[in-house]
Amino acid sequence: MALRREPHVLVVGGSDSSGGAGIARDIETVSAFGLRSCLAITAVTVQTHSAVEHVKLVPSELVAAQMRAAFAANDVAAVKIGMIGTSAAVEAVGAVLVNRQVPVVLDPVLASTSGRNLLPDDAINMLRHDLMPICRLVTPNLVELAAFTGSSPAADEEGACRQAEELSRTVRTAVLVKGGHVQGTRCVDVLLQPNQPAVRFEAPRLPRGMRGTGCMMASAVAASLALGASLKASVRQAKQHVFDALAGSKDIGPIS
Repeated sequence: MALRREPHVLVVGGSDSSGGAGIARDIETVSAFGLRSCLAITAVTVQTHSAVEHVKLVPSELVAAQMRAAFAANDVAAVKIGMIGTSAAVEAVGAVLVNRQVPVVLDPVLASTSGRNLLPDDAINMLRHDLMPICRLVTPNLVELAAFTGSSPAADEEGACRQAEELSRTVRTAVLVKGGHVQGTRCVDVLLQPNQPAVRFEAPRLPRGMRGTGCMMASAVAASLALGASLKASVRQAKQHVFDALAGSKDIGPIS
């Protein structure tokens, strides 16, 4: 008997043995939107909530094979990409996605919250030039945004938006500036799209932290896009989802 093909979000990224980020957080988020996930694992990591102890990268051809199998088995309505790990894997992921009519959300993971590099320098340009242009949205944090624009991390919203405008214009796709690391009583995210006015999304800044909020945000956007929402509506719904998760968190500390 043939299985009913339900909409899925294909999650491409690394595992996190602590469950605080990566694939575990992605699946949890997609499920909260009533959708199912299918997976392409790019790396297996050994980590706690405070440190990455070991990383084992999956060969790029196996990453691509997982993606092709996911597309063959399921109705993939959106793709969320997190940690990729190598330039070869960036190339492989791009090759699978380049001719598919499906929205892709890229959370360009360059380093762990604890500071360990998770993408070599030679892959950063490839990520920018080969993968970002086929994405619907890119969601860098301030450090990642600076790396992609060859700048120092922005000190305020205005500086971050200038960098994001440059990146959006260069890669010809939407960029979401996340305000979690900027000081202030309000947490402001800004959506910049080529040839469109910037759109601001505001929420009160909570005195709470949670690992994996970057994963959560990107996965929530992908899930909303999979359900047919516009990009603007998807970002708004994702921000509300992250806010609600933080409001209910018992952890106190910096937001990842």
